[in-house]
Amino acid sequence: MPQRFIKPISGLLGLSGVALGAFGAHALGAQLTASGQLENWRTAVSYQLIHTIAILAVALWLESGSATGKMRLLKTAAICWVIGIILFSGSLYAFALGGPRWLWPATPLGGFAFLAGWGCVLASGLKKAQ
Repeated sequence: MPQRFIKPISGLLGLSGVALGAFGAHALGAQLTASGQLENWRTAVSYQLIHTIAILAVALWLESGSATGKMRLLKTAAICWVIGIILFSGSLYAFALGGPRWLWPATPLGGFAFLAGWGCVLASGLKKAQ
């Protein structure tokens, strides 16, 4: 993913995370409560927004120029988090709305993508500046 797309992607994910949070709380609140899926919806929104902030932080870090020699790891972290949001949060949104159970592998794969992204941040922190 080119660096110039990281910040706009974080804006899109942040906007959609807030919109989905509001939609779940207001428009779908009764339905999600009745089906016992409100907590899944909240978890999906939380993970989406937390990782959106992390993606934005990476974009700003890369923009600052202080990530010399660590750019590949940080870009990989951002990509992993985008994949994590799509798989983890996306599957929880789908389940909350009665989506098919064959999607279940997406949730742990998304969780793994989140972990991989944080592993990249850890590795970039341990890597010496070049």
